[in-house]
Amino acid sequence: MSKSKIMAEFVKDYNYSEEAEPHIARCREILKKYPQIKKLMGRNPNTFWYSIGIVVLQLGVAFLVKDLAWYWILAVAWCVGAFANHALFVLIHEFTHNMVFKNRIANLWGGIMCDLPNAFPSSAGFRKYHLKHHAFQGHYDIDADIPSRWEARMIGNGFIGKSLWLLFFPVFQALRPPRLKEISFSNKWIWINLATLIVFDLAIWFLVGPYALMYLVASFFFSVGLHPLGGRWIQEHYLVASPQETYSYYGPLNKLAFNVGFHNEHHDFSYVPWNNLPKIKEIAPEYYDSLVSHNSWAALTWQFLTDSNLSLFSRTLREDRGGIKVTSDSESDFQNGRKIKEEEMATT
Repeated sequence: MSKSKIMAEFVKDYNYSEEAEPHIARCREILKKYPQIKKLMGRNPNTFWYSIGIVVLQLGVAFLVKDLAWYWILAVAWCVGAFANHALFVLIHEFTHNMVFKNRIANLWGGIMCDLPNAFPSSAGFRKYHLKHHAFQGHYDIDADIPSRWEARMIGNGFIGKSLWLLFFPVFQALRPPRLKEISFSNKWIWINLATLIVFDLAIWFLVGPYALMYLVASFFFSVGLHPLGGRWIQEHYLVASPQETYSYYGPLNKLAFNVGFHNEHHDFSYVPWNNLPKIKEIAPEYYDSLVSHNSWAALTWQFLTDSNLSLFSRTLREDRGGIKVTSDSESDFQNGRKIKEEEMATT
C-alpha cells in the first residue's frame, strides 16, 4: 500500500461527544454519597517548602555540572533534572489552583518561583490555559490541551513523528494559543513571568556559566517530552479506551510527582490538594476502580509511539459548555464551573 493511501486512512478526525464533560455529574454524585470528601478540600501551605527545596536542588545541580562535558550534562538532566523539573511543573499546577496560599498574588509569584529552573516562562501562561481546560474540557477553540488539527495531521501516527512531537512537546504547546480565539493571550503576569525568566537566565549564563543553563534547558525538555515522564501527557486524556476521556496513573512515580497521576480524581475535585488526592479513591473506590487506568508511564509512552491506532487525533471534542460562559480572564469561568460541579455541597 502506498504512503499516500496509509495517510489517507489515518487522517480522519477527533472523537466527538454530544454530552457535557464527565466530571460534573460524577463529582456531584460522589459528594452526595460521600460528603466527607469536602473535608479534603483546601490548601496545603507546606507545598511552598517543597517548592523552595526543589528549586534550590535544581540550581545546585546546575552549579555542580557547569564544568562537565555536554554529554554528561544531558545524562544528568535525563536522570535527575527531568524528575526535578517535572515535580516543579506539578507544584506550578498547585499554585495555579490557589491550593498553596489564600492570596492569589502570592500563588502567582509562587508559580513563577517554580518556573526559575525551567529556563522558559510557563507558569503564568499555564495558569490561564489550564483553568480554561478544566472549565471547557474538549472544546477545540478554548481547550489548549487539545492538539491543533494541523499538528495532528503533520505528526501522523508513525513512530518517528510521534517521537519528534514528544521531544518538542513544549514547542507545539506554545503554538496552540493563536487558535484559541476566545481567550486573550496577554496580561501583565505573562510579561512579568517573561521578564523574570529572561533576567534569571542571563544571571545563570554570566554568573554560573552557559553549561549550567544548558542543564536547565535540557531538564525542561526532558521533563515534559521524550522521557518516561512524557507518558503523563498521554495518560491524562488520550483515548486508549474510548469513550473514556480522562485517565489516572497509579504507578510508583506518583511519589516523585506529587500524586499528579490521580487525574480523574483531580478533575472531579479540582480544589483538593495533591496530598489528599489518593484519599478520594480510598473513600469512593467504586467510582474509580471501574475506570481504565495506567500503572506505567514508560509503558504507555511506548504504546503511544508504536501503536498506529493512537495519534494526536485520539482526543474527544464537544460543543456542550455545560452552561458556563467563557470570560476573558483566566479564572472566573473555572470558578463558575467548580460551583456547578459542587453545588450539591449546599444540600448535603
